[in-house]
Amino acid sequence: MAGYFKSVKAEFKKIIWPGKADALKQSLAVVVVSICLGLAIALIDAAVKYGLGFIL
Repeated sequence: MAGYFKSVKAEFKKIIWPGKADALKQSLAVVVVSICLGLAIALIDAAVKYGLGFIL
């Protein structure tokens, strides 16, 4: 069990964590893309709902 934790610790030392500015930029990109995709899905849903309402 001790060998496992030593190898985990060694692997954690290899990780290169992003800086504060990089983390902020990436988080902002995720939020913007999520909002854009949400709007696109809402528009498609409204168009399909309108089309089905028109047909029926």
